[in-house]
Amino acid sequence: MTGAPAIVPSDRLGVGLGLRWDFLEEVMDGPRLDVAFWEVSPENHMRRGGYFPWALAKVRERYPLVTHGLTLSLGAVDEPPTDYLDELKQEINRMGSPWHSDHLCFSTAGPLVLHDLLPLRLSAATADRAMAFENISWYAHPGAPELPESEFINRVLHQSQAWMLLDVNNVYVNAQNHGFDPYAFIAELPLERVIQIHVAGHTELEDGMLLDTHGAPVIDPVYELLEWTLARTGPRPVLLERDNDVPELSVLLAEVRRLKDSYACAMRSWEARGRKAAG
Repeated sequence: MTGAPAIVPSDRLGVGLGLRWDFLEEVMDGPRLDVAFWEVSPENHMRRGGYFPWALAKVRERYPLVTHGLTLSLGAVDEPPTDYLDELKQEINRMGSPWHSDHLCFSTAGPLVLHDLLPLRLSAATADRAMAFENISWYAHPGAPELPESEFINRVLHQSQAWMLLDVNNVYVNAQNHGFDPYAFIAELPLERVIQIHVAGHTELEDGMLLDTHGAPVIDPVYELLEWTLARTGPRPVLLERDNDVPELSVLLAEVRRLKDSYACAMRSWEARGRKAAG
């Protein structure tokens, strides 16, 4: 039984929240909030001067930061532009993030930016590329899959020797939309390679299809899946995502408190599992 990977500083363990401009001033200047860390998308700050880097530096003085990207397009055929990679690295270093993550998808086609996270073909040829990634929610597969998604992710992890950001809400959304067991799916992953966990809310359409909107509170089945997962990974940074219909900060902090309760319950289960394994 092991704890968090050595790359994870202790001040990033616990429950964090995505940093939004809606409540930036409260984070910068208000009372210290019970948030373990703030997650920031560095692309939102690249090539900006003046207030933006100053405000982010003020937040970093008070809280740890973790970066999570949106536009690296890890599965694209073309390599990312060198100037973009250089600027991204500078921004990550400026924020002091111990690791950086992006999505296992493609979002570009040549010079075109598609402004969406599109699924990769689940094939051995696609998996044999180096990348660090988050599992995405997807709604249609490009062609007949050659591999189960969990096997595809395992192959990418093996080839890249990367860490994984496990989004349990994405697993739940995909499981409901495509008819598989989310617990069995997560059990097939190498959980010792999980460096961070995401959790979010989603939207259900009239036909029962789920959309990963990040625009609603986390539902009970996702809380339960999160607890089950943490009881097997051990302590990890957990991030509450809310990107649409962002409520008042007090509402988000109430959800953070509930997540902290789930986190504590999961850690008790993880410790009990360790004692049982030790005999």
